[in-house]
Parts: sequence; structure tokens; C-alpha cells
Amino acid sequence: MVNESLARILAPTIKRSLADEIADRLRNAILCGQLAPEEPLREAALSELMGVSRGPVREALSRIEREGLAVVTPTGRTYVARLSRHDLDEVFSLRKALEQLAIERACMYADPKDLAELQSVVDDMAATIARGISEKEAAELDLRFHDIVYQASRHQRLLNYWTTLRPQVYVMMLSRNVASADFRDAAVRGHQDILDTIKSGDKQRARDLIGEHMRVAYDLVSQSYGQPCANPDQD
Repeated sequence: MVNESLARILAPTIKRSLADEIADRLRNAILCGQLAPEEPLREAALSELMGVSRGPVREALSRIEREGLAVVTPTGRTYVARLSRHDLDEVFSLRKALEQLAIERACMYADPKDLAELQSVVDDMAATIARGISEKEAAELDLRFHDIVYQASRHQRLLNYWTTLRPQVYVMMLSRNVASADFRDAAVRGHQDILDTIKSGDKQRARDLIGEHMRVAYDLVSQSYGQPCANPDQD
């Protein structure tokens, strides 16, 4: 029998920490453009602005630094990150590796609820594109689809890595030209093909398809950057 006292101690915490809340607020401010690239993130000023002590602010800044949304200089100063072409290449090469494992496992473990949620996102994407989609809406729907694929993989550590990388992918997606024919042609069809392949359970087809999907995604984002450092689609 499980010790009841130990069970109470180890039970999941319902209330989120103050550092969690501050990290969310800073992350949202960066993603919405309220905090611009290279803008300083001063611990004392943020602490005073938010009416909290410096400890949780320090912890929150450390979290968004790990996510790649902030950088710390050798002198210890923290700034909002400016994601470079090199960052783009690193993020997408890593994302491709994670996505191929995620979709392979989703072919094995996705259940009817996962498939229904994926179809709902694809349908929302089609309807939103038809009426005129914004860069923010496109990024949110796109990432919602891939969130479900990672959840369907039933691989917690893989999901954790994706959660860390996700904010950088989101920032990069905001630079896509969603009015372009390339985006409109690829968005719904590409995600529907991924969903249909997961349903079929064809793992090799799924890996090939997600590799092509990542190449198209990279090309769409890279149009707003300079010359490439290296194509992350190359093995």
C-alpha cells in the first residue's frame, strides 16, 4: 500500500510558482513584439515594474534564456535575443530530427482522440486561410498541430525538448509571408498529408513526408533572412 503521507508530499502541485507566471509574461511580451530584439531585460527594473522580489525575476530570466528568447552577455547583462540566420539553421536542423522521431512514434501510438484533434486543427487552418490569415494565427495553428503530434508520440522527454525549442520556432514563423501562394498551397495540404500518413501507420512514408515538410517550412521562413549558413535539410 502506498504511504498516504508520502503520496501527499509527492502529489502534483496545482498552483504555479511566481517564476512561472513571470516567465509567461516575459515570453508573451517578446512573442507579441512588446519587448523588441536586443532590448535590455534588467532584473531590478522588471522586479520594480512587476511588484515582485528579484529572486523569481532572476529565475524567470534564466528560463527564457534556456528557451533561446534571451541572451546573457559575458558581463552578465540580459537582452531579448535577436534570432540570426545561424539560429534559424540550428533550430530547423534540430527540429527536423525531433519531428522525424515524433511522427514515427505517432504512427505507432496516436489514438482516435489525437487524430480527431489533428483533423480539427487542419480544418481550422483551411477556414482561417480562406477568410484571410495573419502571421500570428498561422504560427499558432501550425504549432498547435505539431504539439498534438508530439503528444501522440507518447514520449515525455521528446515532448520536453520540443517545449523548449517551440518558442524559437514560433518567433521564426512570425516572419513568414502568409499571403504568398507558396504558403497557402503548402499549409493545409501539407498538414493533411501528415495526418493521413499517421492514420496509415506507414512510418517510413511519415519520416520522408515530415522531412519534406521541414524543408518547405525552412524555405518559407528563410525568405526573410540573408544568405544561408547551411541548409538544415542536408544530411
